[in-house]
Amino acid sequence: MDQVSRLKLGSIAFTIFWVGGMLWWSGIYDPAHVVILSICGALAGYFWYRAMLWSFRRMRLLHDG
Repeated sequence: MDQVSRLKLGSIAFTIFWVGGMLWWSGIYDPAHVVILSICGALAGYFWYRAMLWSFRRMRLLHDG
């Protein structure tokens, strides 16, 4: 498995844990609340992936080719 794939899996894990943590912390399980947190979690995971990809490339720690 290459480094970019591991970074993608890490961002998926970040998203799952973030959404789960926010649901647990808020204690509200209404469908609208779950959908909103899922959308926010997906955005947070995507931006986390882009930030880590940028920083690892900048530090020359990521070799994707």
